[in-house]
Amino acid sequence: MRLLTMSALTAGMLLPALPAVADPVESGPWTSYSPTFTVQERGCGDVSDLTFTLTCSTDSGDQRAERRYATYSSGTRQFEGYFKITSLPGSRISLKQTFKTTGPFFMLAVERGGRLYAVHGGDTIATGATIGTTVRVNTVHVVGSVHRTYINGSLKHTAASESGSFYDKLGAYRTASGQGPATVEWSGIRFWRK
Repeated sequence: MRLLTMSALTAGMLLPALPAVADPVESGPWTSYSPTFTVQERGCGDVSDLTFTLTCSTDSGDQRAERRYATYSSGTRQFEGYFKITSLPGSRISLKQTFKTTGPFFMLAVERGGRLYAVHGGDTIATGATIGTTVRVNTVHVVGSVHRTYINGSLKHTAASESGSFYDKLGAYRTASGQGPATVEWSGIRFWRK
């Protein structure tokens, strides 16, 4: 196994995550729940269970392959999931969203080469999300207060949150500056609330 230097770790490099049952990343008490979801396939998007594919290289139009989970409007919610990019000839593909019903709120996207970033603002969240690497994502959302993003169990991004109604989405979605093709496999999807 290759050892990473401390400087590589502090630069945001990702260590491989194993898709196993994990505990919530913040202290509880948390209650596990299973929100309903709908599948969204638009343009060249295709969903097959937890595999999400954009088959075209167009840089225009609505290209998405996603799961949209049920809306929530209060309390604290935590999402957990593991993604593995199996193909990315394209770039700037959104993988996970915490979406406000009135418009985008937080979108985690990946560029070819493995940089994970916040679509709005462009902040680098982590690097190393390369093809074949499994990455654990947790988002903790306190409605009306704060939204935190963890990568492989480490806090990487914090943003203020308004009140309102929100929902979680995951899959593969072409951002305004992105293009496919892309294939992403998700696993270990879990939700908690308190």
